Amino acid sequence: MERILAYFKDPPIVVLVLVNLLPLYGVFFLNWDAFWIVLLYWTENIILGFYNILRMALVNVKYPAANIGKFFMIPFFAFHYGAFCAGHGLFILALFKKDVGRLFGNESWPFLLVFVELFVNVIKKVADLITPEMYYAIVSLFISHGFSFVYNFFIKDERNNTDMKKLMTAPYTRIVILHIAIIAGAFPVMILGSPAYLLVVLVILKIIIDIYLHLKEHKKLRLIDK
Repeated sequence: MERILAYFKDPPIVVLVLVNLLPLYGVFFLNWDAFWIVLLYWTENIILGFYNILRMALVNVKYPAANIGKFFMIPFFAFHYGAFCAGHGLFILALFKKDVGRLFGNESWPFLLVFVELFVNVIKKVADLITPEMYYAIVSLFISHGFSFVYNFFIKDERNNTDMKKLMTAPYTRIVILHIAIIAGAFPVMILGSPAYLLVVLVILKIIIDIYLHLKEHKKLRLIDK
C-alpha cells in the first residue's frame, strides 16, 4: 500500500490519473460507449507522438555535429509513427463499423506517401466524428502530457540523460501494450452493449496500465551513460 501511495508523489502521475478519469463523465453524462473511449485513447497516441518529436528536437547530444542527424531522424520518426497511428486508427474505425470506404481519394498519393494520405484522411474522419465535448477531453490529455513533458524532460533532466535511439522507440511499447489491452477489454463491452459498469472497468484498466508503462518508460529514458 505504501508503495502504491508513493507513486502518487510523482506529480505527472497525479495529473495522469485525474485526466484519465474524464471518460467516466462521458460514460455517465454524455452516453459514451466503448467506441468513444477507444477513439479518445487513439487520439492520445497522436499527442504522445507530438511530444516525442519535441523531445527529439530538444534532447542534448554528446557532440554538436550529432544535431545534424536530427534533420533525418525526426522526419523518419514522424513518418513511421504516423503510418503506425494511421493503420491503428483505420483498424478502430473498421472494428466499430464506421464508414472507412472513403479514407483514400480517387487517386491515391504515390509510393510511400500513401501512408501520409491515410494518416491525413483518418484524422479528418475522426475530426468529423468527435463531439465538441470530446475536444475538451483531448485538450485535457494534451495538457496532461505537456505537464509530464516539462516535468520529466526538463525538471527531471531527461533532456541530458537520454538519447535519440531511445526516443525513436519510446512511444511504441507504451501504445502497443496499452491498446492491445484496451481493445481486448472493449470486445466484451461491445458484445454486451457497452454497459456503464464495464466501461468503468475499461477506464480503470487503462489507468493502471498507463501508470505502469509511464513509470517504466521514464525509468528507461533516464538510464544512460553520458
